[in-house]
Amino acid sequence: MTAPRSTYLGQYEHANAERIAEELEKAGIGWYYKQSGRLAQFLFAGDWGVRLFVEELRLDDAKQIAERVTAVDDAGSEGE
Repeated sequence: MTAPRSTYLGQYEHANAERIAEELEKAGIGWYYKQSGRLAQFLFAGDWGVRLFVEELRLDDAKQIAERVTAVDDAGSEGE
């Protein structure tokens, strides 16, 4: 049995990445993350957040989840 292929979902602020990861787990979508250390973040402006990767076959579902979670954050309401 081979492991599912993964693909890049996006780069998110830490809090959003945590909420997206929770929703991915609820949807049964495999995921993992990469986060640069402080030195890399200092030296490279593009390394500002958490990069999420998901199962390639579930990318469309994962994108919808990420858009929904970040839309709530952008609206400034999180049940407030």
